[in-house]
Amino acid sequence: MDIEQKQAEHIDHFVNQASTLKACALWPLIIEATSHPSLFAFSEILSVPTVSELQGTENSLYLDVLRLFAHGTWTDYKNNAGCLPQLVPDQVLKLKQLTVLTLAEVNKVLPYDQLMQELDVSNVRELEDFLINECMYAGIVRGKLDQQRRCFEVQFAAGRDLRPGQLGNMLQTLSNWLATSDNLLVSIQEKIKWADSMSEVDRKHRKDVEDRVEEVKKSLSLKADNDFRGHEEIYSEPGGVMDYEEDRSRPKRRRHPMS
Repeated sequence: MDIEQKQAEHIDHFVNQASTLKACALWPLIIEATSHPSLFAFSEILSVPTVSELQGTENSLYLDVLRLFAHGTWTDYKNNAGCLPQLVPDQVLKLKQLTVLTLAEVNKVLPYDQLMQELDVSNVRELEDFLINECMYAGIVRGKLDQQRRCFEVQFAAGRDLRPGQLGNMLQTLSNWLATSDNLLVSIQEKIKWADSMSEVDRKHRKDVEDRVEEVKKSLSLKADNDFRGHEEIYSEPGGVMDYEEDRSRPKRRRHPMS
């Protein structure tokens, strides 16, 4: 079962659970969802009406926690730790995994120094163990650990929930991509037309050369034929060249001695 299908099943489970609970009873479910080892998307849970009702209540901090796991990073938590509940170890692990996904959205080559700083990891061995055991084995990223260059080369990273305002930016990016693609398509079509025209010119030139070669062949053939006929006429004329066998068959005259 792939990660997307697992995500869909877990999301459905927590959405159904949240829909049946009152706002005041949601905080244990939020802790469970943000600690779940196979759940990495939270926007659907945030959209449940009873979850939105946490805003302004004594448990509104758990709504902030859910938003943090939907869009934030480990650094965001550290910067706002005084305003949020203390995270349990499974939540800490989950938020650090999500932090790797956020970094992979921006760059496909992540320096070890940046990762160690963002994840509060003290050495390379600990960082590589985390990337292998908690990220790659979990199926949320695939990539190559380059110890010589001290970086993680990302080949695949699971997507996170869209942040507020991010959808507009994505639509603009897609529009720019489509415009670039259209321009590239026009350029390719123009190059194809140019190549076709050059091919036609080359075809005509080749045909002209072949026609000239044929003309030269015909001319040489005609000249050779005329020369051959000229020689035939010379040998067939009366008094022309005498046949050698005929000359040998004639009796030779004898010369009488002079008296």
